[in-house]
Amino acid sequence: MVDRVMEQTGVSFELSAEQKMLQKMAREFTAKEIIPVAAEYDEHAKFPEDIFHKARELGLVNMNIPAEVGGVGASVFEECLVAEELGYGCTGISTSISTNNLGSLPIILSGNDQQKQYWLGERLMENGEFVSYCVTEAAAGSNVVGMQTRAERKDGYYLINGSKIFITNASHANFFTVFAKTDPDAGHRGISAFVIDRNTPGVSVGKKFDKMGQRASDTAEIVFENVEVPVENLLGKEGQGFYTAMKVFDYSRPGVAAAAVGLQRRALDESVKYAREREAFGVPIYQHQAIGHKIADMAINYEASRLLVWQAAWMVESGHANAKIAAYAKAFAADMATRAAVDAVQVLGGYGFMKEYPVEKLLRDVKIFQIYEGTSEIQRNIIVRELFKS
Repeated sequence: MVDRVMEQTGVSFELSAEQKMLQKMAREFTAKEIIPVAAEYDEHAKFPEDIFHKARELGLVNMNIPAEVGGVGASVFEECLVAEELGYGCTGISTSISTNNLGSLPIILSGNDQQKQYWLGERLMENGEFVSYCVTEAAAGSNVVGMQTRAERKDGYYLINGSKIFITNASHANFFTVFAKTDPDAGHRGISAFVIDRNTPGVSVGKKFDKMGQRASDTAEIVFENVEVPVENLLGKEGQGFYTAMKVFDYSRPGVAAAAVGLQRRALDESVKYAREREAFGVPIYQHQAIGHKIADMAINYEASRLLVWQAAWMVESGHANAKIAAYAKAFAADMATRAAVDAVQVLGGYGFMKEYPVEKLLRDVKIFQIYEGTSEIQRNIIVRELFKS
């Protein structure tokens, strides 16, 4: 009966054999290469370049690069499977590993064949380089249209001035996908997207920020001072940058949410392990309802978050990208991961507050999920907008 229903509806939560292999490979990589060193990389804010290149050799980096330029052309859903596994080990390291996926999206979505072949095929796939995604500014975070970086059209090039802040992998990136205003008076229609090589005169990267969490990922400011960028580095047409940036979110938010799901699962596993071993009043503490119910809620929210992520990824792949569903996934996964980390510390009690136990790090790492790739408040604004569309 169940099989007949599945055939009729086409709905299935079963992974294919290839997807199971990918998930298994990412899980084994995390267990071997990430978890053993996560605490060290966190403590010293060490950039995981060695882990990045090991992941690249396995095909866990640049997953979304199209096959025609040498990539594997993985789906958003497959990216999410990997993001959950890497996020389970360390969301700081996983962020460093996955940022190339984000930085390459403007080129994948708006670049021409020549741009894709050079920047994606040669620079990323052949040379193994890093790319960073540059939208956020000191006075323009959630309000993308408020950006002040300016690109003035000259004879054969654009002159770019401005700065970007909180840019992931900035200190190590070999090139950047950058959004700037080509027409300051045109609102969102005045934003354009560019690819800028790090070695271009006038490009400088500031000192990396010292962060509360996800310390293994590099975050820094980039300044553009009279940077001359060739016209051929414009992605798409002038004035289409805002639409490219919004489309990027449809592809990137499910993966970010999936990393939060991975952190949730880690918090759940650490809580189950401790609550089974720790006794109070003569019994394991999970048998006390106050603790058992916290862990049950973690499990419920983990499964619900993952299903929302899978739905958001499926919608992008099926050509029905929906900002509302992506916002559901991003907001819920971020909020529930934060709750799971807080509750995991509570389950472990005093030990949860100590650095020798991993849940302390989970609590520091998790907060950024409610901030980057669109704050939880912005996700709710998107949801309200979509619900009340006439």
